Amino acid sequence: MKRLGMLNSDIACVLANLGHTDKIAIGDCGLPIPDDVIKIDLALKLGSPKFIEVLEEVLRDMKVEKIVLAKEIKKNNPKVLEEIGLLTNKNDIDKIEYITHEEFKERLYGVKAVIRTGEATPYANIILQSDVIF
Repeated sequence: MKRLGMLNSDIACVLANLGHTDKIAIGDCGLPIPDDVIKIDLALKLGSPKFIEVLEEVLRDMKVEKIVLAKEIKKNNPKVLEEIGLLTNKNDIDKIEYITHEEFKERLYGVKAVIRTGEATPYANIILQSDVIF
């Protein structure tokens, strides 16, 4: 059994297979996931696990060069946006793109996987673009 790093085998596999500029998403429990995209469903009940908990753990294992958020998060979920800001600062991620929620959902067709959380707050969704570690 692993001692450190991502214990979820599905997430660990997706992260291990990412190349530079590949993308994954982490979403709330209501985010529509395209049928042809891998869904890793962690949702246990409303609110569990929290979006920010999952993001924090993924960022421990994944080098990210850019994030994409729905611009609606600014008005409708400033608490989660603040928490994302703390994590992006901690992980030296300075490229942030804000797009409409409709465009965000369209971009899900280009991700390798979507990790579904139990989060039940609006616009708690993010796309992470992989960086290189060298």
